[in-house]
Amino acid sequence: LCFVFAGEFSGVLLGDKGYACETFLMTPLTDPQTPAQQAYNHAHAKTRARIEMTVGLLKSRLQCLHHLRVSPDRACDMTVACTVLHNIASLRKQRAPRVALDVDWDNAAIFPDNRNGRLVREQYIANHFS
Repeated sequence: LCFVFAGEFSGVLLGDKGYACETFLMTPLTDPQTPAQQAYNHAHAKTRARIEMTVGLLKSRLQCLHHLRVSPDRACDMTVACTVLHNIASLRKQRAPRVALDVDWDNAAIFPDNRNGRLVREQYIANHFS
């Protein structure tokens, strides 16, 4: 997130409905009305599911990633190192452990969206899903 706040990141992050929509963090619409909004929510959900599966796989293979209590910089370094180790294991055809997803998106707290974030999301939907 340091890169995002420093303006060194080009793109957007995906968050679930437990986060407020920001200019850099796209969240799903709570009540999509148009086909474009529904398509956006569908694409968002599919992408988030893939991300959750990938993070779950890394955490099941490398237990040190559970409940990190380190600085964000250190957590980033650990995540990169674990990703490299995971890729090496995959290249060596080591079987990955089963992944149990413990994500409960339906019961996440809902935070009010940022006005500018909503505007960016609306523009993104208009540009990519209309």
